[in-house]
Amino acid sequence: MKVHIDTGRCQGHGRCYDLAPGVFGEDGEGYGTVLNGGVVPAGEEQQARLAVSNCPERAIDLVEET
Repeated sequence: MKVHIDTGRCQGHGRCYDLAPGVFGEDGEGYGTVLNGGVVPAGEEQQARLAVSNCPERAIDLVEET
């Protein structure tokens, strides 16, 4: 599973890194960043989905890899 943040849509609410700190971080201005090259670590999938569903701008894309 991978995640990506559309920096053009992100408004810096910080919900992603509050809800899934193992998947997302923040830059110096409070905007979300992806950690681990966007790869969701094992055991963090539920938190990643929660962060995606709580993003007000829908700026996070989630890709389920098979």
